[in-house]
Amino acid sequence: MLADKQILQIREELENCKKPLFFFHDDPDGLCSFLLFYRFVKEGKGIIIKTTPKIDEKFSKMVQEYSPDKIFILDIAIVEQEFVDSVNVPVVWIDHHTPIQLNNVLYFNPRVKNEKDNVPVSCTCYYVVKQDLWIAMVGCIGDWYWPDFADDFRKEYPGLLADDVKDPETALFETKLGKLVGAFSFSLKGTTKEAMQCAKILTRISSPAEIMEQETPAGKFIYKKYEAAHKEYKELLDNACKTKPEGNVLLFHYAKGNVSFTKDLANELLHLFSEYVIIIVREKDNEMKMSLRSKKFILPPIVKKALIGVNGYGGGHEYACGANIKKEDYDKFIDSIKEQVSGKQ
Repeated sequence: MLADKQILQIREELENCKKPLFFFHDDPDGLCSFLLFYRFVKEGKGIIIKTTPKIDEKFSKMVQEYSPDKIFILDIAIVEQEFVDSVNVPVVWIDHHTPIQLNNVLYFNPRVKNEKDNVPVSCTCYYVVKQDLWIAMVGCIGDWYWPDFADDFRKEYPGLLADDVKDPETALFETKLGKLVGAFSFSLKGTTKEAMQCAKILTRISSPAEIMEQETPAGKFIYKKYEAAHKEYKELLDNACKTKPEGNVLLFHYAKGNVSFTKDLANELLHLFSEYVIIIVREKDNEMKMSLRSKKFILPPIVKKALIGVNGYGGGHEYACGANIKKEDYDKFIDSIKEQVSGKQ
């Protein structure tokens, strides 16, 4: 966790801006981080990063168009120096991926001090603003992290998290809170425009009951989108569960529809088949976009080795990674993963 001094520094940066621009990742952690900050300052604009979790110079045009007085980057793994140099606006970057050093950036990452301190950005943002506990809990559980405010959430929102649940995995897949996380996650499906529409609607929702009980038009809109997406997701999950593992790998490939469920499928399959390395692959535009999960193998070095001689990129957390590989190199990449986790070198 960040030091108290750093938390206060972030809060000061947030309080001392009138037109902030928020870049955030397209998962529950990134979405909830944005919501926590936006709902605190009640000003600014959000931009969701739906392709590669990277901000480079091409995003500087968005900055020029909006003319913010400060930029906050939330849960984005890579920011390039060229972007920072091109915007001429103070940049505050809060992250929990592998630390990166840049000039002229206020950078906050608990892993700088302790590589294993993988606290989600939504958790950090909650300690900064100290409001919207339910949104922070959604972000943390969605990122497989059990925060120390879980009991406070349980008391404030009874019925969403049973007293005997003590870990994020069970909370995610076996509780009503997990369904709420799913509603947030599935609200991001579709085009960037559709995802931002849902994000804006979520800025106006004040409690989980608005969504779970469909108490308001805004909550009903989010829930209906969740139901529609979940129907397609469930069909894919059922098919994935029928896939025969190959050695230590459970590989599921799909090319259906315009919506990506790779991260969601990878997480739930890891819950169901924890003994395997899970690889979910979606083909799009001659590229193979994938999510990898494991409870036994540390994935980044395995992915790094598999990328040798391959046209693509990948990386992430110890037990959760992503990769994007050109179709012609896909077999080579997958064969390397299978060989590495089988014990052969």
